[in-house]
Order: sequence, then C-alpha cells, then structure tokens
Amino acid sequence: MLNVSNISLRYGKRVLFEDVNLKFTPGNCYGIIGANGAGKSTFLKIISGEIEPNTGSIDMEKGKRMAVLKQNHFEFDEIPVLQTVLRGHEQLWSIMQEKDTLYAKADFTDEDGIRASELEGQFAEMDGWNAESEAATILSNLGIAEELHERPMKELSGNQKVRVLLAQCLFGNPDVLLMDEPTNDLDVETIRWLEDFLAGFENTVLVVSHDRHFLDNVCTHVCDIDYSRIKIFTGNYTFWYQSSQLALRQRSDQNKKAEEKKKELQEFIARFSANVAKSRQATARKKMLDKLDIEEIQPSTRRYPGIVFKQEREAGDQVLNVEGLSMRLNRESLFKQVDFKVQKGDKIAFLSRNTLALNTLFKALWKEIDCESGAVNWGVTIKYAFLPNDNMAWFEGINLNLVDWLRQYSVEKDETFIRGFLGRMLFSGEETQKMAKVLSGGEKVRCMLSKMMLENPNLLILDEPTNHLDLESIQAFNNALVDYKGVVLFHSHDQEFINTIANRIIEITPNGIIDRHMTYEEYAEDAAVKERRAELYARGS
Repeated sequence: MLNVSNISLRYGKRVLFEDVNLKFTPGNCYGIIGANGAGKSTFLKIISGEIEPNTGSIDMEKGKRMAVLKQNHFEFDEIPVLQTVLRGHEQLWSIMQEKDTLYAKADFTDEDGIRASELEGQFAEMDGWNAESEAATILSNLGIAEELHERPMKELSGNQKVRVLLAQCLFGNPDVLLMDEPTNDLDVETIRWLEDFLAGFENTVLVVSHDRHFLDNVCTHVCDIDYSRIKIFTGNYTFWYQSSQLALRQRSDQNKKAEEKKKELQEFIARFSANVAKSRQATARKKMLDKLDIEEIQPSTRRYPGIVFKQEREAGDQVLNVEGLSMRLNRESLFKQVDFKVQKGDKIAFLSRNTLALNTLFKALWKEIDCESGAVNWGVTIKYAFLPNDNMAWFEGINLNLVDWLRQYSVEKDETFIRGFLGRMLFSGEETQKMAKVLSGGEKVRCMLSKMMLENPNLLILDEPTNHLDLESIQAFNNALVDYKGVVLFHSHDQEFINTIANRIIEITPNGIIDRHMTYEEYAEDAAVKERRAELYARGS
C-alpha cells in the first residue's frame, strides 16, 4: 500500500496541487493524466522523493521497494549493460558488492566470515543466485541482444539505452513501479511486450504516458490532475475520456431531467463494461466498472484543439507511384528497392524497426532529399501538406509573432481570418503575439497543424505526428484524421493512432517491404506477416 496524505505544492502564487489524499493498492496500474503543465511528472517526483512538497507526506509499507524509470540516458555510460540492470535493485546490488569486497580480501578474518554468512543469507532470500539470468532475460525480451550485455552503456544507441533503463526499472519485481513516458523511443513490438508484462504485474504501477493505446491496455485506474486536485477514476483512459465527454454534453443540456441523465450514464457504463470484457485490456481482469459510482463522473476542464482538414479538390485516380527507392547509411541499408502505389482512399501507416529509415523515406516523399536510386511520381491533382518530425527550420531564427508567422502561408492575409485558425489550435488573445522562435515543442506542432489546415490538401504526409503533443491534442488530431476524406501517409509510435486511422500497413525493412490492406491489429496478429517479417529482418543488409 502506498499512501499520499495532504500533499500540496505551490510555485509562488501558482498552486499545482492542493490537499491531495490518495491510496494506491497492489495489483493496480494507475495512469496519471492531465493537461500540459498540470504536474504529472512532478507528482511522480514527489512520490519518489525527488521533490519535497510544501505540505503532506508519502508513506509506503515498511519493507517494500520502489523502482523508478530513469530519464538520464547518460548516467550509466561507463557501466556494463548487465550491471546497469542489476543496479536497479539497490539493496541486492549493495550486498553483491560487499560480498565481492569481502571475498577479495587477502586477510579474511573470522568477523569477515560471519558478515559474509549474513550477506549470503540475505542474498539467497532475495533470489540473488538467479539475478543475472533474470536481468539477461528481461534485456533479451526488450530487444537487447546477448552480445551487448557486457558492453558499456556508452556503446549503445539512444533507443537501446532506453530499453536497458526500462529493464533496470522492471528488474527484481519492485513493489511500486514509477514510469514516466516508458514507451518513448520503443518500437511497437517492444511496447506490446511491455503491455503484456504490466498486465500480468501483481504489484503497484504509476505511469505517465501520452500513448492512449498503452494506457488502455495496462491501466486499471486513471489519476486525473484537474482543478488543482488529483482524483482516481476506475477504468482506463478511453473510459475516462468518453465518460468525461458525456458528462460535458450533459452539463450543457439544461432541458434533460436528472433521472434521464442518470439512466444515460448507467447505460454508457454497462455498454463500455461489455466491450472491455471482450478485449485484451488489463481493465477487464479487474471488472470494476460495474461498481462505479456514476456521481464520480464530471466534465473535464481540458481544452481540445479544433482540427479539421478540408480538401481544395478531391484527388484523381493517379495519387503516388514509388518505384525502386533505395537508400544506405554508413554502408547499411535503410531500405532497398521500395515499390508501392498509393490509391485514392488509402490511409497508410508505415512501420519499421528503424525509425531513421522511415524519417528518410518521408523526406524523400516530400522531396527534401534524393535517394540513391528510384523515383517518386506524384499525380497531377495531388496537393500534399506534410508534418516533419523535426520542424526547427520553420521556427529557428524567425523573428515573427504567431499571427505574422501563419500569415506567410496564407493567401488570405486578413488578421481576423488568421486568428481564427490560430484560435482553433488554442492560441487566443495575447498568445497570438508570442514570438514563433520561443514556442514549446507542442506549440510548434500546433502551429504547423494550423499551416496545414490553411493549405486545404487532399493528401497528408505525417512523420511522427504525435511527438510533443499532449493527450488532448493527440485525441483531437486522431479524430480529425478519422474524419478526413483525403489520403494519409503516416508514421507513428502511437498504436491507437495507427489502429483507428490506417486501412493499410506498409512495413519497411532493409531487404524489402510488407504491404497489406488491413488494420494494424489484424496486421500484428497475422501469422503470414510474422513469418515474412522474420525472413526479411533475418537477411543480411
């Protein structure tokens, strides 16, 4: 049991939390959600003891152990990979080090023998003899090959380091697990492994994530940070989102009687419970939704952007033909002889174990770079807009406010017209006078989306479009792409984004592609696809 008692945190006049009282129990996974700046990561840091609150205390049951997913990717650069994982269990690691020091002594005394015996007993109680094999298994499951286990962390790539730090966090079956954005830089296969691991985890998990599919698959509860309070709701993220939207609609419906509203909420809960029971979601195993007090459901103060993409004209029959594209980097193949034809109505999700391969392919599609060989042929009716994963070139050194920044890309120069598009993306009043070069990552993406909406394209190219966006913006973006009548070509690590938008999947490997007209869930479970993927990745590049 983990108790949060009377926690308050203020920065000057700004109140982040006020009188927060919560209980976190074993067997449950709590998703921490809230608008940007609400204090999600700060709350985890209070739980871990990294930040001291103004008032209140954090109490964990005596003898229990907490593990925290590290965010500093360079902290263990000089340490071998396997040792880095073992250090995740600080007490066990300390015992191992003390044992080694004692046994290395040239003048081993009787007192040393007694101490060594005590340490051996503690070591055995912690299942220390299996520690290295357990750590190695977790690393292998996370895609860290055995030949890397003895190498120093500094020799690993950025996304490999993320996996090692994740293994460190999971190692040793901690009683409380704190995870801030655990799916960042993980490929879809590794995310699915982590989902399965956490779904079967019997202790307490607190997690901050912008990946809705991940939250849905692992969370039994949602901790919503709103109104300077933190409130726990039973169910996963989708249940919280849909119920809060229903509550918002009901609040605006002045004519509906209280009895009708109550019946509508009860029917919603029953319907959602039935759907969850048929899915692979972790929420199903708890079966708590039927017990939910409908009075708990209330509207959220969140603001959702108004994202709508309209086509200036509908695409013709000739959309895009890609022939024989090949590209290498440092003698290694990013992709080879890539051929595909895009049809009207396609919404294609591009997958790869190598994110750089997809970033490079997308740059080739919007003609920022040329590939070593091959051709990209666009249909004459196509007007595309693109969202790059790196948008610095559109903002760096630009000495313009947001109105003037967006005006550059608009045929209509009227300020009221421009402010309307900025307003849809939650820039209003004085915010429209902010300088473009000082925007946060999420604000820059929202500006790019305003620019794309102005262009009225019939085809969208989106390279990791959910990067830097909060859950509210991701949800609005997702809904807009589902409703969009044009063609979409996109790459994302957000599984919910992929599964709800894509009607076709193209996976890029160093040795060819897999191209299937199906949803992502169908693709992920297809036996023939798994066999073909294994064959393509097994070949030398």
